[in-house]
Amino acid sequence: QVQLQESGGGSVQSGGSLRLSCVASGDGYNSDYSMGWLRQAPGKPLQGIAGIDSKGVPNYANFVNGRFTISRGNAKNTLWLQMDALKPEDSAMYYCAAHPKYSHHNELLAFGYRGQGTQVTVSS
Repeated sequence: QVQLQESGGGSVQSGGSLRLSCVASGDGYNSDYSMGWLRQAPGKPLQGIAGIDSKGVPNYANFVNGRFTISRGNAKNTLWLQMDALKPEDSAMYYCAAHPKYSHHNELLAFGYRGQGTQVTVSS
């Protein structure tokens, strides 16, 4: 099994920044896993944000437009999402995702393990 625990969500004003964290654990997890971030706003479908493979190569959804940065720790079980220039439309539940093979954010959305999420609220 793979467990993913997110943290770092909160409330911030438009234009502000937040840094989300995720820690992966469990007997099924190893450093070859790719990881990523997803989000879901109320009434909207789950959306892929970014993914990163075991070598640290990232990929981003078009809407990110340079505002978010995904990274992972040397031990490969810690993941971060630095979010800058936040907008009210970024308000959502943010989820960490992981998969042993797929690293693209849309593949992680479809096939990845997922955590319980951390809430991000951006006020105007």
